[in-house]
Amino acid sequence: MKAKTLFKSLLLVALPQLNMAALPTLSDKAAHTFTITKKQCQTIDGFGASDAWSMWQIGTWADSVQQQVADWLFSQECDEEGNPKGIGLSIWRFNAGAGSATQGDEAQINRDTRTEYFSKQTGQRRFLKLAKQRGVPTFLAFFNSPPIQLTQNGLATNTGRDGTLNLRDDAYEDFAKYAANLVEQAELEDGIHFDYLCPVNEPDGHWNWLGPKQEGSPATNREIARLAREMSREFAERKLTTQILVNESSDFRCMTGVYETDWQRGNEIECFWNPDSTETYLGGLSNISKVMAGHSYWTNTPVLCPGEKNYETVGLYGYRKQLAEAFAKVGREFWMTELCIMGNDEEIGGGTPYDFTMKTALYVARVMHYDLTVAQARSWQWWRAAGGNYRDGLIRMYREGERIGGRRRNRGDGNRLETAKENSVRDSKLMWVLGNYSRFVRPGAVRLDVEGGDGNPFGIMVSAYRNADGNLAIVAINYSEKKEEITLNGIDKKLTLQAYRTSDAEGENLKPVGKVRAKRVVLPARSVTTIVAAPLPH
Repeated sequence: MKAKTLFKSLLLVALPQLNMAALPTLSDKAAHTFTITKKQCQTIDGFGASDAWSMWQIGTWADSVQQQVADWLFSQECDEEGNPKGIGLSIWRFNAGAGSATQGDEAQINRDTRTEYFSKQTGQRRFLKLAKQRGVPTFLAFFNSPPIQLTQNGLATNTGRDGTLNLRDDAYEDFAKYAANLVEQAELEDGIHFDYLCPVNEPDGHWNWLGPKQEGSPATNREIARLAREMSREFAERKLTTQILVNESSDFRCMTGVYETDWQRGNEIECFWNPDSTETYLGGLSNISKVMAGHSYWTNTPVLCPGEKNYETVGLYGYRKQLAEAFAKVGREFWMTELCIMGNDEEIGGGTPYDFTMKTALYVARVMHYDLTVAQARSWQWWRAAGGNYRDGLIRMYREGERIGGRRRNRGDGNRLETAKENSVRDSKLMWVLGNYSRFVRPGAVRLDVEGGDGNPFGIMVSAYRNADGNLAIVAINYSEKKEEITLNGIDKKLTLQAYRTSDAEGENLKPVGKVRAKRVVLPARSVTTIVAAPLPH
């Protein structure tokens, strides 16, 4: 998962030079004309982020900081000037604790990434409530590790073990009971209903076989199936409506084939959803979710253009095309539940230092576009809501006394790095660009197929969504360095079009920039614009 960045730095995939000759030879007019068709694609279940490694801290900071973070992440309201207060996330992903924090340094896990048991996850549970108060409809709990008292090595990390599940063979039933107890406790004490629970996270990633780094355990497909069946039985007996989500793969290539592992951890889509896979098939259980989750890590490069060699089989487009085909074959659908910047994302300089600008935001927007339009993801979720000096948080958090890089002050005895005087937070363009989707594409929306454009991942990308209330949300990404104008066909002339834009311009954070005409929509350089088409007021 996140700490694997250093481990994989030796495996970087060099980004190829953009081959302009490979681009389709379309006229400028054709390349800038997009038609929103009536063809319906996948239903959208929501957009989200996780509370991992940050909300246990922020949830105990000053109330004013908590309220600001909650507004940024969850609010669908506007301020007095009509600007959105937040990005309106509709899914909140809760890192269920394995209890490693109780072991201190003996946990062999970095302090910030240890977790308490649920009863002591005060800060995280605070944000469950703040999310619900602001209208978040969907909650997902996930385990990085079984509780420490049930693991084979007594730890929540896989130190000193092989690639099997770090769960005692006699503890599968106990883990199922623990998970069911957590679901019931959250409902009873916090009023939070977990719609989904994932018992394993990135079980196919060889990074977490090594340890010690963070909570995590590998698992074979047979072990995952056994655990899912045990939890299914326990949840059914207690009449819990929480769906069991299997599984959160670390790499799309593990879902469609065998990648950097062996047969026991590969071909996951076929293993869990093909009835011929009798030892691992989960399709016959009513409380096993019909969607399967995976993570977009390491599959965002190379960024190839239509016509380039291997475009259909590898890279940003190819991996996602294969994923969609594999899901269609077994009649299941896909959630993308985790992504942050990694070492192979060389186009934007990798994961450090933290970037507040459109450089990272646009790069991620492009991945979102491909995950939604090619991989057919029903949900899209960023890794964590807040973080430190690494590009894994939507929000940059500063603990009191932490150095704030890049800003200096003269104190008479030389320049020194400024330090945070108190616990504080700062928003980013990445957060607001996620909002170009999450705030306007609501749960239950249906993606509509969009025809046109030239398919250039360094140019203009357009997707469209019909919300349940009838409003149309169109997201237009301009990745290029120059202002562009596009034409949108297929929009009812009776609809009024309001644009909201995020760019590096001061104050342009989902900023309402006025009404636009479908025949001439201006997209500033390096920007993301959401166009909401709604009926004209009476």
